[in-house]
Parts: sequence; C-alpha cells; structure tokens
Amino acid sequence: MRNVLLNLPTFGLAVATRAALGAGVGLMLADRIQPQRRRAIGAGLIALGAVTTIPVVRAVVRGRHEAERL
Repeated sequence: MRNVLLNLPTFGLAVATRAALGAGVGLMLADRIQPQRRRAIGAGLIALGAVTTIPVVRAVVRGRHEAERL
C-alpha cells in the first residue's frame, strides 16, 4: 500500500469532487425530475467534478512524492 500526504482542505476537495461526480451520474439515471432539468443539473455536476479532479490529481501526485521522501 502506498502512503499519500494530503492536508485537510485537499482531502476535502477530493471527497467533494467524487461526491459531485457521483451525484451527477445519479441524477442522470434518476427519473424523479423533469428530463431536461435533470440533464442540465447532472451535466453541471459531472462537469464540476471533472474540472476539480485536475488539481486533486496534482495534489495526490505531490503527496505521494512527499510520502516517499519520508
């Protein structure tokens, strides 16, 4: 198992990113909201999750390198 050093805000961002992606996919599959509105909200959440993944991946890679140096 590999160790990764992340500060609390970065970890929170990683969790929020995964939650936004999951909620977006869940909305796209749900039938309780009008289809046009559901697609708009779901696509927005998926886009938000995808865009915020970039800084999280960079932080995780940096954290892995820092953990290896210790």
